[in-house]
Amino acid sequence: MDLSQEKCVPCSLGTEPLNEDEIKSFMDLVDDQWIVDNNGHLFRKFKFKDFAQALDFTNKVGKVAETEGHHPDIFLAWGKVEVTLFTHKIKGLSDNDFILASKIDKLV
Repeated sequence: MDLSQEKCVPCSLGTEPLNEDEIKSFMDLVDDQWIVDNNGHLFRKFKFKDFAQALDFTNKVGKVAETEGHHPDIFLAWGKVEVTLFTHKIKGLSDNDFILASKIDKLV
């Protein structure tokens, strides 16, 4: 399954976060540099040659996020970008987090 071809769909009231087995299945569908951190957030660090490249990548991530209506936390610094995904509405990870991660993978 190619998650990058899927579309993020807003979670409805009562949507449950993904369980551990579902998260493991989705992890197989995104780049292996993504991790689930201690807070239960999907996280990846990207490295670049300089600030300009990191900024360009950040802007591309922002465009995809706007198109999908699912917005990550993004940390931009010289030569690096950190992306954190988490569905705040359900207080956990959803398939949308992995769909957006897959779309971000395609930008690299």
